[in-house]
Formats: sequence, C-alpha cells, structure tokens
Amino acid sequence: MDLAKQTLWLNEKLAAYLKQFETEAPPADLRDRDLFEKVKRETVPVYDMLEKWETAALKFLKEGKGHVHPQQVVSSRDNMELIMMHSYYHDVKLKRYMELNYSVRYVFSLLLDDLEQMEGR
Repeated sequence: MDLAKQTLWLNEKLAAYLKQFETEAPPADLRDRDLFEKVKRETVPVYDMLEKWETAALKFLKEGKGHVHPQQVVSSRDNMELIMMHSYYHDVKLKRYMELNYSVRYVFSLLLDDLEQMEGR
C-alpha cells in the first residue's frame, strides 16, 4: 500500500475514533479483561499501519518531496496512538481529545496535499 493510501486509511480510522469517542459511553470498569481484549484486537492493525506509515512518510520527506517536518510525522503517530486509547477509555477531556485529533488530521492533510502535488507534476 502506498503512502497516500496508508494516509487515507489512517484518516478514516481517525474519523471513526472521533465518532466512537463522541457516541460511546465510557467503560464501567477500566480493568475489564474483555474490554482489554477488544481494544487489543481492534487496535493492532492500526498500530501496524502507523508503523508502516511513519516509515514511508519519513522516507518521502527525506527525499525532499514534502513540506511536512519529520517531527510532525513522529508526533502524529504518537498522537494517533493516544487517540486510539482515549477513544476506548475516555480518560481525557473533550478539548484535549479534539486538539490531538485536529493535529493529526492537519498533518495527514498536509501530507496528502504534498502527495497530490507530486502526482500532478
């Protein structure tokens, strides 16, 4: 999967996590083993994709093809990982959640713009 498709896939997951955070109730028991297994099962593919995305994005930027700073890519991966956990456990205020979400969405959109410009050349 190329960088554009990875970014789009992750952007869809980001939107789904936001919806989940806004619509689902916080868990009654944070130590619930079934919840832990569900979170693990549902997030492993996203963690894997984030690792691949970060590697591909940093390579793209190292080749001088984008305007995103490499630290923004690293921070976006970290923030996306936080968003995933907050979406299940609701252990952060809405304002902080939205700041993280906006930050990741912003970097995804910048990267997608750079990729689109590369294709247009």
